[in-house]
Amino acid sequence: MAGRYEVEVPADIGVIGAALAEQLVELTTVMATAMEEQIPELPQDRTTAALLARSVESNLRAASALYRGELELAELVAPAQAREYARRLAQRGAAVTALVRAYRLGQHLHLTWSAEELVREYPDPARALAAVRALLGLNFVYIDTVSEQVIEEYQAERERWLSHRNTVRAETLERILAGDAVEESAAEATLGIRLRRHHLGAVLWTAGGHDAPDDLPRLESAAGRLGQALGAVGSPVFWPKDWASAWVWFPLGRAAAADTEAAAAALDRTAPRVHAALGAPAPGLAGFRNTHEDALQAFRVATFGSGEPPSVVSYTDPGVGAAALLTADLPRTRRLVTASLGELAARTESAARLRETLLVLIQERGSLVAAADRLHVHRNTVKYRIARAVAQRGRPLEEDRLELELALVAAHWLGDAILPGG
Repeated sequence: MAGRYEVEVPADIGVIGAALAEQLVELTTVMATAMEEQIPELPQDRTTAALLARSVESNLRAASALYRGELELAELVAPAQAREYARRLAQRGAAVTALVRAYRLGQHLHLTWSAEELVREYPDPARALAAVRALLGLNFVYIDTVSEQVIEEYQAERERWLSHRNTVRAETLERILAGDAVEESAAEATLGIRLRRHHLGAVLWTAGGHDAPDDLPRLESAAGRLGQALGAVGSPVFWPKDWASAWVWFPLGRAAAADTEAAAAALDRTAPRVHAALGAPAPGLAGFRNTHEDALQAFRVATFGSGEPPSVVSYTDPGVGAAALLTADLPRTRRLVTASLGELAARTESAARLRETLLVLIQERGSLVAAADRLHVHRNTVKYRIARAVAQRGRPLEEDRLELELALVAAHWLGDAILPGG
């Protein structure tokens, strides 16, 4: 690395090397403290702070040896302590830009101090200026060479760490979802969450069979927007399942409720379209597993038919849980729909509109006013549609009421595939 530079080390620079060695402890403290105060992205825990101090000290020692002619440029490598600190930042998820800023700030502090030392050492302005210029060139070589090496160390460690962490996270998630005995505190440390909180499980996927490597970053970005819309109190657990889908858990506060309208608005801005199936929020280890299972059931309902699914389907939406159960035995469900709905089971827009009106009326416990509000029509329109629906069914609403509601739920959520001829 250093062989590409042709920089002389004049004798006048040696005084900086000697001064560095004499004031090593004080300079290390000043520079490490400045980095911690001015770069908040750097981890502030005691162990990592100690590693930062050792990294600063090792760089000052190496620079001192270089200035005194005890270290050749061709032999210049990043100190072991500096590499160790870079690896720790990678493991802690600190941005590489924080590491770059630390070296820039360190360079600024070091050059400022060094220039003052040279001015005091050489009263002759011309000699002092020449020494400062030589110092600038030599220090550039040092920082350029060492920072490039520690960044490479950071990136390599980040890849290793993420690969290892993802393996451990996947194993932990698999054990939780399988219902195996899991030590809660260990699982929390691995996943970076508090399992006592309410979590909302979700399945995210891209629409239209789109399947490309760049879908995963898009899904992860969509998960971030969705978490904000849902009021998540922390980063979600994101588990890719393939290029086009992922399982996600959002940490919620005590007010564990999902605003599906806000969620849909957040996803409507994605391109290609990202869809979400949501579970029911639940607390604890069992709740973490149950909300995921709910999300899978909502996903099954959302993707059952061949049409375009809505942006968001929640297990807590009226009828979604029942529709998921009805998919378990499709031949019987089709017979139930045909027998209960009669001519209302026709695959026409008119029949679909009557089925929707009838289902909303049942969900609103027979209130024409409430049904009209939900459908955004006049109550007389609801009354007229219900009369037509009863006529096409051929039986009053009170007859086999439970079977009627299940049939309407199946037709609403499972679509034409569940209707005669589907």
